[in-house]
Amino acid sequence: MKILIACEYSGTVRDAFAKRGHNAWSCDILPGETPGQHVQGDVTDMLLDDWDMIIAHPPCTYLSNAGACRLYPKKGQMDQDRYQKGLEGKKFFMKFYNHPCDKVAIENPISLRVFNMPEFSQEIQPYEYGHPFSKKTRLWLKGLPNLKPTNIVEKKYTFIQSGTSRYKHTNKNKNRPLPRNAKERSKFWNGIAEAMAEQWG
Repeated sequence: MKILIACEYSGTVRDAFAKRGHNAWSCDILPGETPGQHVQGDVTDMLLDDWDMIIAHPPCTYLSNAGACRLYPKKGQMDQDRYQKGLEGKKFFMKFYNHPCDKVAIENPISLRVFNMPEFSQEIQPYEYGHPFSKKTRLWLKGLPNLKPTNIVEKKYTFIQSGTSRYKHTNKNKNRPLPRNAKERSKFWNGIAEAMAEQWG
């Protein structure tokens, strides 16, 4: 199959499909981190091509529920600039959601309710695919079955620690460095990529 992995620079999902013989391409505004078929640029241009499958990881900075404290810096007061950026993020998300490709999967964290995102297909966790972390991720699927867990392990850590997390007041993350920036927080998991390639490819 000819597969587009949109908004991916790591090559994690691309390589999982490529090693199974698929013609997989990744695209991102950032250069690719690993050797392989990668296009650096605006993925919108690549959406004009014919694809058998599209797997997208659109930016979630302004859509994610984790940013609620920044959208509402003061109780009852919305940061209008951040809200507009969230609307732009949703518009980009919808380019994948409404794409005519028969098989589409979109990955994103839990979204802020104010953006009224489409109903998701399922929620998955890294610890269901061999990684001992909690980081709830939603999938929006078209023409693809729900992803099945492949290796359920004990949940030892929460990947992103927030001020409201019950893990904040425990030693769950004591011996593990937390992600330092957005790039590290957007890390995608090899175990989930392998499951996608095995079950959808």
